Amino acid sequence: MKPGSPRLTFQPLTPDRWPELEQLFGERGACGGCWCMAWRLPRSAWEAGKGKKNRRALHRIVEGPLPPGVLAYSGIEPVGWCAIAPRPEYVVLGRSRVLAPVDDQSVWSISCLFVARPFRRHGISSRLIDAAAKFARQHGAKIIEGYPVEPYSEKVPDVFAWTGLVAAFEQAGFREVARRSKSRPIMRRYFGRTRTKSR
Repeated sequence: MKPGSPRLTFQPLTPDRWPELEQLFGERGACGGCWCMAWRLPRSAWEAGKGKKNRRALHRIVEGPLPPGVLAYSGIEPVGWCAIAPRPEYVVLGRSRVLAPVDDQSVWSISCLFVARPFRRHGISSRLIDAAAKFARQHGAKIIEGYPVEPYSEKVPDVFAWTGLVAAFEQAGFREVARRSKSRPIMRRYFGRTRTKSR
């Protein structure tokens, strides 16, 4: 934990916590009407749904049996979000060459991180990633994947870092297992003895 980092608690996004996610995301749905649906929908459907439709789509998922991620709180204030789910739930990953499966093992994927502006640059992302990984483990996951960006400069705009940065994943116990793009490694954290050789 960085010096000066706020005390945080973490909770899965259950239906009763939906208003707190709305509070965190604001009218823009975190970014441009996305509502964390960019990897769950085909591109055309996501574009057409920007705003209210994407919000409703995420709300339906929240009302389902498996929370789609974890909220971070500073006191009672929601300050961060990390989306995580079994990889097959993210249709965009199924179409990606760069992020194609490393092997045939079952994995959960972290798809998105969002931290409220006043709380950025305080090491919250790595703590959110860790909390999300532990949440997935509670639901039977043995391998957690992340797809962070490796920026070409230290001042990467926040909007381009919504899948997280390599350093945050490393701090949360993830290690690179594949890289098919200079700026986009695949990183994993393992629970149990399952391992895959780096590629």
